[in-house]
Amino acid sequence: MSRLWARFAGLFSSKSFIGVDKTGNKYFSRMEQIDGLGEYLKEKRWVVFRREEDPTSIPVEWICWLNGQRKRAPTPEEMVELEARRERVKLNVALLKKEEEEKKAREGTGRKISIGKVDGPDLTSFVRQFPPDSKGGEPEEASEETDKSRAKEHEPEIVSAEPPEPKTTEPSGSGSSFRPGTWQPPS
Repeated sequence: MSRLWARFAGLFSSKSFIGVDKTGNKYFSRMEQIDGLGEYLKEKRWVVFRREEDPTSIPVEWICWLNGQRKRAPTPEEMVELEARRERVKLNVALLKKEEEEKKAREGTGRKISIGKVDGPDLTSFVRQFPPDSKGGEPEEASEETDKSRAKEHEPEIVSAEPPEPKTTEPSGSGSSFRPGTWQPPS
């Protein structure tokens, strides 16, 4: 019970204010005794949010300090410098995107770079590889017979001196009969 009371009293007496970020969140730390080790102390760090608890409002530098990845808390000067650097990076990214769009426009490609929704693939080269319909543009009705006849026309003949191997669910065979890609795991 005395340990519990010491921890509770320690919350109010030994906390020290470390700093504040640009959104108004306040950061604190205190030294706490490690259970069962007597004289050993460990630093506890926490944040008190200004408004509602929104972990996304904490800057990266303060997150690193809270997690113990930084020994010293970020200074206000450091935070200003890092914010200015982030703004420069954003401007550079916007400039590079603009240059990329201008380069694409000069090259004559009609594709525009966009962020977010992506255009579908250009299928014109894919469609050109198929011959036009020989009967005047009217599409045939799909049937199993036409599918089978088309498959036989375009199917290459496979001539093998070896007898066909039975399909199994487990890999088998020796090194001489191995063919990459032939075995498929059972589904």
